[in-house]
Amino acid sequence: METPGYTTLTRQMGLMREMQVIANNIANTSTTGFRREGVVFSEFIARLDQEPSLSMAYGNGRHIDLSQAGMSQTGGTYDLALQGEGFFLIATPDGERLTRAGAFTASGEGILVTGDGHAVLDAGGAPVPVPVGARTVSIAMDGTLSADGQPVAQIGLWRPVDPLSLRHQTGTLFAADALEPAEDAKIHQGFLEDSNVEPVSEIARMITVQRAYELGQKFLDAEDQRQRTVIQTLGR
Repeated sequence: METPGYTTLTRQMGLMREMQVIANNIANTSTTGFRREGVVFSEFIARLDQEPSLSMAYGNGRHIDLSQAGMSQTGGTYDLALQGEGFFLIATPDGERLTRAGAFTASGEGILVTGDGHAVLDAGGAPVPVPVGARTVSIAMDGTLSADGQPVAQIGLWRPVDPLSLRHQTGTLFAADALEPAEDAKIHQGFLEDSNVEPVSEIARMITVQRAYELGQKFLDAEDQRQRTVIQTLGR
């Protein structure tokens, strides 16, 4: 394959990854706490001896959109929405993970857990206790959990020291290299944060990417036909 083919093929691979990311965004339009992702393209230039330099696109980077989403009121005691920069910290079998999906519940062991049974951690990194049999449970904006009017624990609110180290793991869970307290974040009890995906924008982007991919494919087909014609001509 000649230089134009390599250049176009690398771009096609990046566009395919971007299409997959867009499709995942659209599929999670209604997922609580979901964060939209985008693909970041970079350029790699290889210097060739006898030909012009070869420029190739590399679309393997991911960008996570951390913009605030709307909130839906549920009235649930352990439904918590975050406002501002910050995440809940969750203990999973694969290690500690960050999330904005605050649909929690009290386990039979008396700790605050996610729908998958992962413990929600407090400001000190320990599971958040929920007294069994408490008549009323209130959670203040700073994360202080009180049972029957008595403070019990403080839900931890964290953010990555370097936002660029934030990595999407699975679903609504993220990992980061180092964390620090998110002092400006606030919790709203009885609410859940929506997905920050804008369906109309994603569909428009999908159409743009699809058209760009089709143009690239047409070029590859034309380039293949050109080479076949040259080979057939020289073989006569």
